[in-house]
Amino acid sequence: MSTVKEAVDVDVPVHTAYNQWTQFEQFPQFMEGVEEVRQLDDRHNHWTTKIGGIRREFDTEIVDQLPDERITWRTTTGDTSQRGMVHFERLDDNHTRVELVMEVQPGGAAEKAADMLGTIDRRVKGDMKRFKRYIEEREAESGAWRGRIQPGDAGSSR
Repeated sequence: MSTVKEAVDVDVPVHTAYNQWTQFEQFPQFMEGVEEVRQLDDRHNHWTTKIGGIRREFDTEIVDQLPDERITWRTTTGDTSQRGMVHFERLDDNHTRVELVMEVQPGGAAEKAADMLGTIDRRVKGDMKRFKRYIEEREAESGAWRGRIQPGDAGSSR
């Protein structure tokens, strides 16, 4: 399993950065290779990606979510194995550090080779730069979900 870490400072308040990140269906706007994210309920998303010509579909579960601080997830189905956390750190009233840490287990030979060549790391770096541009150009979040999810919660609907 490979670990990828990337942080970006964004010129918006912490609540704006966090609120935008909770809008999972907007991820294709700034994540390369993400074709679609469907929010199934508070905890679950269905992803469709196409990276390097390989199309994948998988589900993720949010296992911990604390407004303005963190969102932690893991895959639950599909042949993609990953888990990760995005952390939001208030720098001042108008600036936030967004740090993403992911552990990814590449699925096939092509993905393992791409991982060894640093492709996953470069993709995450690019996604974080695009998130910065996306949220700063908008100057406001497209929506928000401020609920709390803790490990073991049954969840509620958005």
